[in-house]
Amino acid sequence: MSTTAAGVIFILVLVAALVAVYRPFGDYMYRVVSAKTHSRFERGIYRLVGVNPDGEQRWGVYARSVLAFSAVSILFLYLVLRVNWALFGPAQDFPGVTDHIAWNTAVSFVTNTNWQAYSGESTMTYLSQMAGLAVQNFVSAAVGIAVVVALVRGFARRRTSELGTSAQLASRTLGNFWVDLTRITVRVLLPIAVLGTIVLIIDTLALNVAVPVLARDLEAGAQDIQWILDAYILVFAGLLLTRGHQPTRHGGRSAP
Repeated sequence: MSTTAAGVIFILVLVAALVAVYRPFGDYMYRVVSAKTHSRFERGIYRLVGVNPDGEQRWGVYARSVLAFSAVSILFLYLVLRVNWALFGPAQDFPGVTDHIAWNTAVSFVTNTNWQAYSGESTMTYLSQMAGLAVQNFVSAAVGIAVVVALVRGFARRRTSELGTSAQLASRTLGNFWVDLTRITVRVLLPIAVLGTIVLIIDTLALNVAVPVLARDLEAGAQDIQWILDAYILVFAGLLLTRGHQPTRHGGRSAP
């Protein structure tokens, strides 16, 4: 199989997986961002940062919250990259992160572009990657999703503002950024990461054992085997998401 054919098939499988999961995942996302209750863990986060989770924010306050969180994230990540190397870099025999590279990396990861002008395994210490870069892989994505949610919420509330006084008041607010950020991280991104980890474990323990047999029986090369592994992961993840939504569709409910 040629590289082009493998790429086309991979795209088709990816599109099919998205078609299979977009409805149940969309329904789940709606329930996450519109829920009226907060879990105990989430309330602990709100108390820690001093946020009233039941308070609504106008668009200006919501925007300032986004900008403030992003600014603090950039400064924190910059300090992690600079200070952490001074503490642990010499032990790993790394040359260090310059101020320019640290600032560029901090800005790019917080803005979710993740542009890297260095070799990660020979530049960033383990703690820098875990406490800095990996954290931003979650929260920067959550910030982007929260902004989109606020935009959609604003359009929806504006269309319903003619229903009455309460709806008119609600149309002036976009929700609460800190609640959206926390819920998207805890209820969406972390479960997806756990699911992805399980899929990768299954791939490592089961599929890699079968790779030699697949290569022999199918007379497949390295690229063909990699395509088979990728296709399996996509289909398996799609089935998990679809199957997990069935109790909701047919009257069941998950455990609290």
